[in-house]
Amino acid sequence: MKATLVVIENDADHKQALALLERLMASTAPEDRARTKAQAQLIESYERSRWPVREAAVADVLSYLMEQHGLSRTDLVPLFGSRGRVSEVLSGKREPSMAQIRKLRERFNVSADLFIPRDGRVPHAAE
Repeated sequence: MKATLVVIENDADHKQALALLERLMASTAPEDRARTKAQAQLIESYERSRWPVREAAVADVLSYLMEQHGLSRTDLVPLFGSRGRVSEVLSGKREPSMAQIRKLRERFNVSADLFIPRDGRVPHAAE
């Protein structure tokens, strides 16, 4: 297939690029493999800049997990040590400690990375 890659600068270009990628992916011509990869990279770059992924706050992740597991704030007291600590973490006033992160990881069977702040701060070791 003879195809020129689409440089994406707006949503109309994006739509055109997606259509081209679909045609390229259906092609069996060996020369279209490189074009497919290049067009996919252009699309990915545009989509990342147009619709960036927002990192979820620790409190939002914890609230979501509580909802999915049918838990209340009271259910988290054994993990945090007190109702006050649960409240501080869920309100975003305090990040969980490393010990609390370990307990959350075990309780919900998820990666500890979900509870580590994205700003590079290391959670304190004490509860």
